[in-house]
Amino acid sequence: MRKTQLAVVGAIAAATLSIAACGSSDTASTGSSSTAGAATTTTTAATSSSAMAGASDGVTQTTDVFGAGCASVPQDPANKGSLQGMVSDPVATAASNNPLLTKLVAAVGAANLGDTLNSQAAITVFAPYDPAFAELGDAKFAELAADPATLGKILQYHVVGKRYDAKGLEAAKTVDSLTGQKLTIAGTGDTMTVNGAPVLCGNIPTKNATVFVIGKVLTPPAA
Repeated sequence: MRKTQLAVVGAIAAATLSIAACGSSDTASTGSSSTAGAATTTTTAATSSSAMAGASDGVTQTTDVFGAGCASVPQDPANKGSLQGMVSDPVATAASNNPLLTKLVAAVGAANLGDTLNSQAAITVFAPYDPAFAELGDAKFAELAADPATLGKILQYHVVGKRYDAKGLEAAKTVDSLTGQKLTIAGTGDTMTVNGAPVLCGNIPTKNATVFVIGKVLTPPAA
């Protein structure tokens, strides 16, 4: 009888230990799974955060401008043609107040593109300064002004349908103009060029565009 009771007690103890071991194993397994899930979630969140940090909407501040040509922009913040004055106006209106861009503004008017540019949500504009248009000669400029269709294509070749800052352009290396033709970006900072044209003053913010004043009128490739 004594032996029988001891055997029963031993069996119960063995069963209890077995159940406890299973429970411990399940807990460890669940804990491991939870830890792995947490690690995966953390990794995903970190990757997502990194991607968001790397993204840019191309919007700049007046403190982001660069280039020797920026010194020729009016310095009085109260002047609508200054960097501070251009921020709140859409791009065609902002350009009309900038003394470096009088020829470009005249060309935009002749091609009837002012409202089109002002109504865009987010664009990049490569704006030839006045001496660049002067290199074309008065006769050529007058000829283009009398041909809005051709002039319009030339001007649209200077506009990208997405807003980029300088770092975004450097990373992209090539961007599509509104004509569907590509523009090639090379160099960085003060040495940046667009299809070989030097950027004289870059990262200029306006209400709906980031503007890069350039030293040459860009010619679209033949279709």
